[in-house]
Amino acid sequence: MLEQRPWLKNYPDEIPSTLTYKNQQVQDYLKRAAEDNPEKIAIHFMGKETTYKDIYESALKFAGYLQEIGIEKGDRVAIMLPNMPASVISYYGILMAGGVVVQTNPLYMERELEYQMKDSGAKAIITMDILFPRVTKVMPQTDLQHVIVTAIKDYLPFPKNLIYPFIQKKQYGIVVNVNHEGNQHLLTEILKQPKRELKEYDFNSDDELALLQYTGGTTGFPKGVMLTHRNLVANAAMCRAWLYKTKPGQEIVLGILPFFHVYGMTTVLILSVMDANKMVLLPKFDAETTLKTIQKQRPTLFPGAPTIYIGLLNHPDLKKYDLSSIDSCISGSAALPVEVQQKFEEVTGGKLVEGYGLTESSPVTHANFLWDRPRVKGSIGVPWPDTDAAIFSMETGEALPAGEVGEIAVKGPQVMKGYWNRPEDTAETLRDGWLLTGDLGYMDEDGYFYVVDRKKDMIIAGGYNIYPREIEEVLYEHPAVQEVVAAGIPDPYRGETVKAYIVLKEGAKVSEDELNKFARKHLAAFKAPRLYEFRDELPKTAVGKILRRALVDEEKKKLNNEQEKRA
Repeated sequence: MLEQRPWLKNYPDEIPSTLTYKNQQVQDYLKRAAEDNPEKIAIHFMGKETTYKDIYESALKFAGYLQEIGIEKGDRVAIMLPNMPASVISYYGILMAGGVVVQTNPLYMERELEYQMKDSGAKAIITMDILFPRVTKVMPQTDLQHVIVTAIKDYLPFPKNLIYPFIQKKQYGIVVNVNHEGNQHLLTEILKQPKRELKEYDFNSDDELALLQYTGGTTGFPKGVMLTHRNLVANAAMCRAWLYKTKPGQEIVLGILPFFHVYGMTTVLILSVMDANKMVLLPKFDAETTLKTIQKQRPTLFPGAPTIYIGLLNHPDLKKYDLSSIDSCISGSAALPVEVQQKFEEVTGGKLVEGYGLTESSPVTHANFLWDRPRVKGSIGVPWPDTDAAIFSMETGEALPAGEVGEIAVKGPQVMKGYWNRPEDTAETLRDGWLLTGDLGYMDEDGYFYVVDRKKDMIIAGGYNIYPREIEEVLYEHPAVQEVVAAGIPDPYRGETVKAYIVLKEGAKVSEDELNKFARKHLAAFKAPRLYEFRDELPKTAVGKILRRALVDEEKKKLNNEQEKRA
């Protein structure tokens, strides 16, 4: 089946099976966009717009300043920012200086931040004023030598820039003042300075690191994924080929997915610049703000995650907003429930399809077709150009035929170089050029792939293998359910038992008994949840992925406490 690559017969004529990749750096896209479209709007941010020329000039100044303070080729520089103009300027500026970007979640607390800075060996970090105290506390324990500070107000139009500090003080309870001196630097001051001549370095896109992107750490300490310029350029080119009906330079891209998540970075930060499209950036997801932004700014491309689409669909005032500008959406980071997909397409008139990938593959490897092909229910789609995929047996490690469940493995130019300073983990995950994803799934006769679950999330109850995603798909069909996650929790008799955590739609009511009857109507008895818990919200990552492992850990803690009390 693999030799035949059955998925290629499904490709529309407009999508080539293989692409040509230039030996170039990611920042070359910004240079070209600024040269070809200098006055084109690159960023809309909270009412203020910035051109490609201005972004490029700012990135050049930032790059020169980094070299001036001692950043050399291969040095790691961290970005700890939400989506804002400074995150675009600093990303491309670090690459121009020859540095390696370390994307860092602004929600990280001191322990998490210290771990990542130590592990990456970052020499400098750019962050927000309100995060400055957190950064300075960890600096003595790390290799950080410089901290560069920016602020939301610096990128707001008048009079918002004057009002925002008061809003920030009310929201966070602090006002931070940083002086541009010593090892503390202000981005506003840096950008007032003249451009410096940049040192030139030898470059090979196959080997040259662009990014250390840390995995979420939901299954242990986060690992730094080494992504090269070649990896990122290749995945962006694949994405452009997949979106063959879009018009470069004419699209408006909604940037809600955070750039510190690899999916947002590739599909918004890199692809938008590659095509000189306009980015509409939001520093965080808020359903009402997003609906207002869509109505006013008229975005056409909307990469997102299921929880974002769910949040919008369940807003009580959804019908008041015009979302008809949205043409194309690829959902990633978690399974997309079919009900959500159908409803979102009804509301917008656009296309929403599920894709698949992981940090280690820059990130996309599969997606459904947006146009010219019928929808395949429940599938993550087919491999992208130049991407091979297979299902390997967990027992023998050999490729399995169509229809059999095993571990999904992928191979292609977007696959990482390896894990930073972790040769054993690299050897375990990369085998003979194949990236073992840790996801269980199967391929059908036509080359469409299906994820049944994470290998580590599979529930084994009474000897049966149970896949949480199957249970969740069923419960999402209940009209009262807004969000659901199923998990295996400790059970003294069955080993594990299935528990469903439910968030209800606003104003909806349903009993545990009613949900149980509904589940058992659609699932075999051994798969149906034995326990239900209703919650106001579910624990999530910054990109909106539900943290199943956090719920399991809660249950284990409860069980341990009960056992200690009995003892």
